[in-house]
This record gives sequence, structure tokens and C-alpha cells, in this order.
Amino acid sequence: MKKIFQYGVLLALAALSCVAQQSKVYQQGDSWIEEVSGTLAQPAHNLKLITDMGSVHVEGGNQGNVSYTVRKRVRAGSEQEARRAFEMIRVSAGSQGDWAWIRGQASERQKTRSFSAEFSVQVPRGLELVKAETGGGSLEVKAISGRVEAETGGGSMHLDDIGGGIEARSGGGNVEVGYVAQDARLETGGGSIHIRAVDGNLEAQSGGGNIQIDEGKASMTLHTGGGSIQVNKCGGDLEASTGGGVISAGNVAGKADLETGGGSIRLASAGGPVHAESGGGSVELYKLSSGVQAETGSGGIVAEFVGTGPEFRNSRLETAAGDIRVFLPQNLPVSVYAAIDVSDGHAIHSDFSALKVTSEGEGYGPRETYCRGDLNGGGPKLHVHTTTGNIDFLQTASTANRKPH
Repeated sequence: MKKIFQYGVLLALAALSCVAQQSKVYQQGDSWIEEVSGTLAQPAHNLKLITDMGSVHVEGGNQGNVSYTVRKRVRAGSEQEARRAFEMIRVSAGSQGDWAWIRGQASERQKTRSFSAEFSVQVPRGLELVKAETGGGSLEVKAISGRVEAETGGGSMHLDDIGGGIEARSGGGNVEVGYVAQDARLETGGGSIHIRAVDGNLEAQSGGGNIQIDEGKASMTLHTGGGSIQVNKCGGDLEASTGGGVISAGNVAGKADLETGGGSIRLASAGGPVHAESGGGSVELYKLSSGVQAETGSGGIVAEFVGTGPEFRNSRLETAAGDIRVFLPQNLPVSVYAAIDVSDGHAIHSDFSALKVTSEGEGYGPRETYCRGDLNGGGPKLHVHTTTGNIDFLQTASTANRKPH
């Protein structure tokens, strides 16, 4: 119904205001090319471009109107044969009120391996909205002050220098964003997502590709069915999940919620509470200002706490099989409870004299080792547990003892 409505609107607009088009046909190598071009004289604040097929390129500039060139390309034995093939997609354009529109409508014969189309559109940079949609080609939008809504049935997407928000979707291609000044929502059925800088909130989802964010000034929600996730800087809260890839996060200003089905997790710093969970990879969490809940099915855990104020909360570190290393500030008020279920060949080591280590089960069966104590009078609880592995409690300043990464 949405498609029917869109097409109906475009047909109605076509009946009201169409533009005169110029066309030329020429040969280039073993291909024939038809160029269809036109200019919309009436100023517009919004652009709608819908085509059943072909790549799309929209770029803003200093001009005051909308102009376009459509290049159809086909391999054919003669110009007459090529002209028949060019009828596979018809181009129309027009305007009404604040809207400019361009339409590429394919015929039933358009499915041929030797046919392609490219839409190149130049628009005023100050457009308030660009809506661009193609049934299956790549899509690029650059240098727009307003908002962008873009969709392709399966091609790649490239968006850059966007002053408004972005809502973009690809059926399976890669999505790349240079800079967007407001919120962004990105989705691809299986390609990768890469963003250089986003000032607003970000939602990004891939069916299985990698996600990389260089810098974001607000909160992020990231999900991939199986690829890795890398975030260098997040100015708000971070929520990242993957079905099995690695999660690597740099500086997170707010809270961090990190989850992977089997890969490793690494976090450089977080200003808020942290939840980190892996089905079987290692977990490394540094410069934690608040509490943390970390768990892995099989792998080591490293946690470095730097906060010493009321923001510190109850925390738990747990692994089924692996070593746990905990770095604590010397002046942190905390109550520690630690245990190794099967400590034969493993031990608990502490830099803090207030933490007392005891063992049970010597001489028969597996030995269990415990450690309890209050540091600086006690405070929020810190539970540390491994089924089999070592546990180390080290002063945060003892950076020489950290495991390399």
C-alpha cells in the first residue's frame, strides 16, 4: 500500500508539473549510452527520487535549483537495438510546491545483465529533506543541510556531510557514513556499517556484518548477527551486541552494555555502570568509574576500578574457567567476596592485607579457596568467582602487573 501511495503521488505530480528533458545517445567502447538530463526551474525545499533500478548519487551545492542526468548503459550490436533497450527504464521529473521529484520506472523487460542506469542529481545544499530510493543499486547522498531518508534493495550506501538526521536502509550492502550532525538510524541485511562521526543518537543494525564507529557524541545502540563491533569514542551510553564477534570499545562517557555470543570483549573506560557478557571469550574492562557485572562462559576477566566515590556500585565478576585479575584503588571502600571452586593448582593473591584467604577440602576431593574482607571500612559488595583459575587483587597503581593486550 505504501508503494501504491508513493507511485500515485508521483503520477499526480507528473500531471501537474513536468520538466522538458534533453536526451542524447552515443557509443562508448562496446556499450551504448543514453543521457537524459533536465533542470527544474522552480525552487524546491524537498526532493523525492524513486527508481526501480540503478545507482543514485545526490549532492548538494550552491545552485538554486535541481538538475539531473540519467545515464543508461547497454551492450548492443547497433544503435537501434540499444534504443529499444533504453525503453527498459523511463525517466520523468517535475515539481509542485516545495517538492521536486524524479522517477525512474522500469518496464517488464528490464531484467537483463547488460543493462544499467545511473542517476546523478545536483541540488541546493539547503534542502530540508531528501528522500531517495532505488530497487537495487548503490546510493550516495552528500552535502545536504537537512534530513536524509534513503533506501536501496541491496546496494551499498554512502552518506556524508548531512546536517539533519539520517534514516537509511539497505537490503544487504555496506553502509558508510562520513559525518552526520543529528540522529542516525542505519540498517543493512548483511553488510558492514562504518561511521566516521555522528553528533546525535545512533542506532545501527546489521544482519551479520561488522560495525565500526570512530566517534559519537551521544548514545549508541549497535547490533549485528555475527560480526565484530568497534567503537572508538562514545559520548553517551553504549549498547552493543553481536551473535559471536569481538566487541572493542574505547572511551564511553555513560553506561556500557556489551554482549557477545562467543567473542572477546574489551573496554578502555566507562563513566557509568558496565554489563559485559560473553559466551566464551575473554573480558577486559579498564578505568571503571562505577560498578560492573561481567560474565563469560570460558575465558579470563580483567577489571580495573578507578572510581572511589558514591558512584561505585555492587559488582560481580564470574567465569566458568579462567583467571580473574582485579585492580582496586587503595582508598576504595568495598566489601570483597571471592571464591575458586576447584583451586587445585590455583590460588587467590592479594595486595591488600585486609583480605583474608582460606581453603577447604585439603586431603580429600577438590579444594575450594575463599577470600573475604572489608577495604577502608567496607562498602558496596564485589563478588569474584571462578570455577577453576587464579584470582588476583592488585592495587590500581600496579600497572606493571596488568596482562598485556
